[in-house]
Amino acid sequence: MDMRFDMAQNAALPTMARACGGQSCDSCVVRDHAICADLSDPDRNALSRIGRRVALHAGQTVMWEGDDSTVVANVIEGTLKLATSTGDGREQIVGVVYASDFIGRPFGARTPHSVTALTDARLCLFPRGAFDGFAMRHGELQHRLLQRTLDDLDRTRAWMLLLGRKTAREKVATFLLDMGRRLRADSDGVIELPLSRQQIADILGITIETVSRQMTEMKRAGVIDLIGRRGVRLVDKAALERLADAD
Repeated sequence: MDMRFDMAQNAALPTMARACGGQSCDSCVVRDHAICADLSDPDRNALSRIGRRVALHAGQTVMWEGDDSTVVANVIEGTLKLATSTGDGREQIVGVVYASDFIGRPFGARTPHSVTALTDARLCLFPRGAFDGFAMRHGELQHRLLQRTLDDLDRTRAWMLLLGRKTAREKVATFLLDMGRRLRADSDGVIELPLSRQQIADILGITIETVSRQMTEMKRAGVIDLIGRRGVRLVDKAALERLADAD
């Protein structure tokens, strides 16, 4: 069951939530890449005291499309999906976020999409009002937010090209390369895809049969290896890049 997080009422927070605190910042695995990376240690610790460390299970939703924008968060660990609903009630995944990414709408009144954990995840969750006030007093944080916004815009434009111009094979190859860049492989070089074949198909605008066929052909060609239901090893990244950029 989805759980709503109300930062104004501690009783509404799950039992696994706790104040971040300075020690959490000192040992945080994403501190050099997260939204707070450019802050001084004292300022980073001051920001951490505003927030809570929250653990999510796969399937839990932390933000709901159309709700008041009450929280923002750094993703410390895990993968989450950004989704919106179509007019007929279907879900459309519009993005995927990973460790060190920032989620939520600072300085905004409404949440534009739902955010749901695809895997078990950990967040550093902040009340939006307190975060906005902190950002207004710290230019480094505002600069980082602007940088993230521009990066998101670049990714959106690239995704428009993918959806509008690329073939099914190019789409699948591009998706796998992106997963290879964003997800940590195990000791055997295997990455565990956080999305099902159907979810991949929905994101890429093709059918699940096409996704399966393209992956099978890439495996047969020795470009990738498929392990279990969601495991993928990128055997020949150079060949995969050629498939992604083929004319």
